[in-house]
Amino acid sequence: MNFGASLLEALESLTSNKVRTALTMLGIIIGVGAVIAMLAIGAGTEQAIVGEIEGIGTNLLFVATNTEDVTNPEPLTIQDARAIADPLYAPSVAATAPVVRGSAEVTYEGKGTAASLIGVTEDYFRVQTAELSEGEFFNSSQITGRASAVILGANVAEDLFGRSDGLVGETVRVSGQPFRVVGILKKEGGADFGNSPDDQILVPLTTAQTRLLARKVKNQVDLIYVSAISSDAVKSAEDEISFILRDRHRLKLEEDDFIILNQESLLDFASTVTGVFTIFLGGVAGISLLVGGIGIMNIMLVSVTERTREIGLRKAVGAKKRDILTQFLIESSLLSVIGGIVGIILGWLLSLGIGRIAAANDFLLNPAITLNAVLLATLFSAAVGLFFGIYPANRAAQLEPIEALRTE
Repeated sequence: MNFGASLLEALESLTSNKVRTALTMLGIIIGVGAVIAMLAIGAGTEQAIVGEIEGIGTNLLFVATNTEDVTNPEPLTIQDARAIADPLYAPSVAATAPVVRGSAEVTYEGKGTAASLIGVTEDYFRVQTAELSEGEFFNSSQITGRASAVILGANVAEDLFGRSDGLVGETVRVSGQPFRVVGILKKEGGADFGNSPDDQILVPLTTAQTRLLARKVKNQVDLIYVSAISSDAVKSAEDEISFILRDRHRLKLEEDDFIILNQESLLDFASTVTGVFTIFLGGVAGISLLVGGIGIMNIMLVSVTERTREIGLRKAVGAKKRDILTQFLIESSLLSVIGGIVGIILGWLLSLGIGRIAAANDFLLNPAITLNAVLLATLFSAAVGLFFGIYPANRAAQLEPIEALRTE
């Protein structure tokens, strides 16, 4: 029997019991759909994170305190930031922006919301890509004067006022203290190191240090943003920063109490995390494919039992073991391939739905279905059909014609 005839016979056999065939394919459909959707979510998450990191600029560095394997680490201070910004010692550095980070309850006329609080200097807006939808950034007099001024993120403004415009001059309370609104951050969406910029509030660094975010060391900061003069000068800037901090902190050799991150290291870290995340999701979804394969094997065994007399008759009129084996393998493969195609469509619909849900919640996630994911799911589903169809097919091929014909 040629392949075309075997294929037609397999289709006829499967369509003779449509409900059982559909239920058998359901496991494969769900498995392939889940794999496609999970891989798409993983790829979309990676694209979103990489886009956020690339959006901060290729010449931005982050300097933070390192407490691992260091004896008595010295915290970063405003003086460290000023030393790094000195063009005499760090000619590759364009600007520095020390910050302190924390959280605070922001209230207005009985309404309240939790927000990420960041204490900044006027140089913060030189090294970051933050933009205002209205108002103005802090000036030097507000920084030095410890002004009770605040810039609200778009979501914080919406939570408190029900709008994010026409709010300059309003007074809100930050951790119970009155602050005048001087600006509103432009709505961005996405996330900045786990915190959405829209859920942040900015206050002068001196105000945060003295009234809102107390630290053990005077003038201590949590992070220093450093902008290099160009993307080509990033490595030189790193070396200059390391030299300055080692000298100021009087560090022993190879015992740095600080860590410097650049865009490349952040991208590598993000790719590693999202890669593990995607593999985990794909692995979990792949389990359902195995369950679907077991379902195919079970149904094919039932089919062999039901068609014992048919198999015996075909072998009695000259069908070889190879023909019977091929027939049942084609049937199991058809179940998995058709289920895989429907599963791809289901995965695409799931990805589309998840993307729209994310967009409705202001989260920058665009699930990306790649050709590799489609090929992987399709080939894996076909392999599942072949693998779990071998035993039933072999069992059918081994039946003796006389014994098979005697079966009622």
